[in-house]
Amino acid sequence: MDAKYEIVIFWSNEDKAFVAEVPELPGCMADGKTYQEALSHAEQIIQEWIETAKEIGRPIPQPKGRLVYA
Repeated sequence: MDAKYEIVIFWSNEDKAFVAEVPELPGCMADGKTYQEALSHAEQIIQEWIETAKEIGRPIPQPKGRLVYA
């Protein structure tokens, strides 16, 4: 993966799965039965998000690295 976006992974009791969100890419998230599976799926979906954004002319945010939370 070329782009280095932050991926936030957490356990969802509701979904009974690990959920991986990419805060810098709106709507970009994935899940998996294990932490590693969620991470792998997130890396794949980031690439798909970027490819789709290019196809429809949507701007692609530059990765900011670690986000700061208040």
